[in-house]
Amino acid sequence: MAAVSDRFAQTAPRVGFVSLGCPKALVDSERILTQLKVEGYQVVGGYREADLVVVNTCGFIEAAQQESLDAIGEALAENGKVIVTGCLGKREALIRERHPQVLAITGPHDYESVMRAVHAQLAPPARNPYIDLIPASGIKLTPRHYAYLKISEGCNHKCSFCIIPKLRGRLVSRPIGEVLQEAEQLVKDGVKELLVVAQDTSAYGVDIKYTGAVWRGNDYRTQLTDLCRGLGELGVWIRLHYVYPYPHVSEVIPLMAAGKLLPYLDIPLQHASQKMLKAMRRPAAGEKALKRIQEWRAICPDLTIRSTFIVGFPGETAADFAELLAFIKEAQLDRVGCFTYSPVESADANALPDWVPAEVAQERRRLFMETQAQISAVRLQRFAGRELTVLVDSVVDDKAIARSFADAPEIDGVVRISNAAKLKPGGFTKVLVTGSDHYDLFAQP
Repeated sequence: MAAVSDRFAQTAPRVGFVSLGCPKALVDSERILTQLKVEGYQVVGGYREADLVVVNTCGFIEAAQQESLDAIGEALAENGKVIVTGCLGKREALIRERHPQVLAITGPHDYESVMRAVHAQLAPPARNPYIDLIPASGIKLTPRHYAYLKISEGCNHKCSFCIIPKLRGRLVSRPIGEVLQEAEQLVKDGVKELLVVAQDTSAYGVDIKYTGAVWRGNDYRTQLTDLCRGLGELGVWIRLHYVYPYPHVSEVIPLMAAGKLLPYLDIPLQHASQKMLKAMRRPAAGEKALKRIQEWRAICPDLTIRSTFIVGFPGETAADFAELLAFIKEAQLDRVGCFTYSPVESADANALPDWVPAEVAQERRRLFMETQAQISAVRLQRFAGRELTVLVDSVVDDKAIARSFADAPEIDGVVRISNAAKLKPGGFTKVLVTGSDHYDLFAQP
């Protein structure tokens, strides 16, 4: 067996991989890696041992574009053979201008073109029936105990600051039967938490007129509520991201109250001023969002709400910013990110008048985050003395880092557990909350 394995390993071409960008791009990377492994390629962790490198790029804002261009340059300097894919691939002229020696360029979620480009450089190896075994759910770049579940591509909105529809196209929903089958397989492979992602999770299914399917003997529509109802039968944590606060989102709150979904919503509100939301071309008004949040918490008091906001958007006045601060004080959001406006090439917002000076935008962000830190600290105090079920991410000596229902990986706070030497990463455990700071909880088993 060793001789057979060695013979195949020596002949298998080696591919390096760099993955940049958001969770949706991460899922794209996972699919490409899965196909590489299915076809027998070796995936290696360094530039110099690779026969070529694939770089999955981000092109959302200027800083992300620069990071992608730098990553391509690094891969070229260290390896010399580079295939580029992802959102920045839509701007081929920009990539070619900076890095003309790139072998091939494809756009986002174009797995077939990536594989064709790989084949053109490295022919698929002979298959080894003894060792060519991968999980049925494919290769994952996340820890084994959680995974992103992408339910659609693209977006139908025309937000003035965003070029995602230009990069990824209009909304294309995956049929619900396909999504539920993938989720079921992920759970069979050991996933304990599924993070549902899309550009607009709330719009799921509208493009295919909510086409139905049968799963586990029951009928489901390709629609958010039915998706949550199905996922809620899998017995794992289900966390919703990128949810626009449309009226039908209220239908999933009772499922949270019943324990079928985590009581957590990631809602990118972006602002509270009606004038700013109109300039941004956002689909919801601040007062409507506040009313819905209050209604949702009446049904599910433990509901944790994460959101993101932009300050310094063209035309934002001191009064608009004051309205935003008043909103977050009243809404009492749990997890919040704030960004100063960053212009993106070809975004419609670039043509707006009355740009906010950079130093003013930075000061507004500072005030915003100071205000939100105090809100977060008060919100976390409600957990003191409570027993919570948490999912352990890592254990070092007798300290563990875990997450509660209120904590999405990498973007939210954590639960810091002491006396945790007996805990294992990837497992659920119950803890007693002993304290908190502005963002994290402290607990004991």
